[in-house]
Amino acid sequence: MKFNLSSYKTIDTKSLQFKLWMYFGLFAAFVLVILWFLQIFFLQTYYQDMKARQILKIAATISKDYASSDSSTFTNMIEEITQISYKNDMYVYMEFPEGIILTSYGNYPPARASYKPSQDINLIKHQVKQSPTHTVSFTTASPSGKKDTMIYGSLIKNNTNKTTFLCIFAPLSPVEATVDILANQLVYVTIISLTLAFFLSLLLSRRITRSIIHMKNSAAQLAKGNYDVTFDGGHYSEMVALADTLTYTSQELAKTSNLQKDLIANVSHDLRTPLTMVKSYAEMIRDLSGENPEKRNAHLQVIIDEADRLNLLVSDLLTISKMQSGVDALQIHDFDLKKVVTSLLQTYLILEEQEGFQFEFDCEQDSDNYMVSGDETRLTQVVSNLLNNAIRYGGESKHIRVSLKNENNWIHLSVTDFGQGISPDELEQIWDRYYKASSHQVRALSGGSGLGLSIVKEILLLHEARFGVESEKGKGSTFWFELKASDCNKKN
Repeated sequence: MKFNLSSYKTIDTKSLQFKLWMYFGLFAAFVLVILWFLQIFFLQTYYQDMKARQILKIAATISKDYASSDSSTFTNMIEEITQISYKNDMYVYMEFPEGIILTSYGNYPPARASYKPSQDINLIKHQVKQSPTHTVSFTTASPSGKKDTMIYGSLIKNNTNKTTFLCIFAPLSPVEATVDILANQLVYVTIISLTLAFFLSLLLSRRITRSIIHMKNSAAQLAKGNYDVTFDGGHYSEMVALADTLTYTSQELAKTSNLQKDLIANVSHDLRTPLTMVKSYAEMIRDLSGENPEKRNAHLQVIIDEADRLNLLVSDLLTISKMQSGVDALQIHDFDLKKVVTSLLQTYLILEEQEGFQFEFDCEQDSDNYMVSGDETRLTQVVSNLLNNAIRYGGESKHIRVSLKNENNWIHLSVTDFGQGISPDELEQIWDRYYKASSHQVRALSGGSGLGLSIVKEILLLHEARFGVESEKGKGSTFWFELKASDCNKKN
């Protein structure tokens, strides 16, 4: 990766890139400081503490082996303490009650040993016997002053309860030379580590912030109304998830913008048409039919019908706006949905008599289990809108079926027409405001506002109801919804 140093002339100390670089560098420096303290200032203490723990561990091992052995047999113990002495650079001395002396180098004083204890054995033995725990450990200086010696003495017993004196001598090597070597090495380690930390933190911070900067620039384009932008999250799961969410948001905003444009265009068209009609027929009354009562009444009726259409459009727009904004609160109570449907169907009898419609109500007549909890006025509007929709788009069959069932404490209501149906790719959009399916181009001629199904959707969402539509081209459509049955339903 090439670095453009000119871009770092002005450093933003509040930026994520700078803070990542700074925190990474501080962490590396902190680790190096700890390493310096441990290796330089605490090496002597750590070495002595480690040596003391090592002596105690070896003493415990010898004591355990001696406790389970026969004091008259020393072959195994001689071999063991010899290995311990050679491996750990220690001198082991054992004096048995029979007067036998065993050392890690054969007979005491050792003739072949490279190390001879400077401390008098009798003095150590005396200190052990005087100790309440029969154990002593201390460090003493060697006569030459070059090496200190760590000494451990104790009394141990075997399985016959005989007491043996154990003494271990461990020379402490001077660490000054080691400290100097470590200090020289740590200087190079520090320089290399800090350099690597600087460049690695710079690489990492730039790699992370590159995706954020790209998303920021894309968001700026989104704010200007460019909904075709895509967001790139880079190589990190969280950033990819954020980028995918923002991309989905831009797509939804694009849909919303298109719907808003369609809404404005459709509302403008629906307002312009009746206003034009009102103006035209008012001019006709003024200029032509003012003195002719029959023509004047016909023209006035057109004006009244168009005014009613305008009123319906404005009323539906106001209704859906109130529901979406939460201004119009629901009046929740228990009521019988079957009675609501029966009452509504009675108002459509005139269509059976005058226009030949056939309404079929499929419901268990003897059942009373259709109580639901909700806003009766709004849910009545839902059923009415579904019936009106079926009447408008039912085609020439003029056969409409209404089905009401109680299925596992869910009240299921469906309205079916046998018209042209809706294509599968248009089923999701049929609930949108002013959406016109290819087979539903008769809205302008049917007297509807184009907001009926959108109002149905908003009311059912407020009731947390299940709803949907099933349709097949050439066979009709079924709009349905389900509400949770009320607890006051009678049990059969």
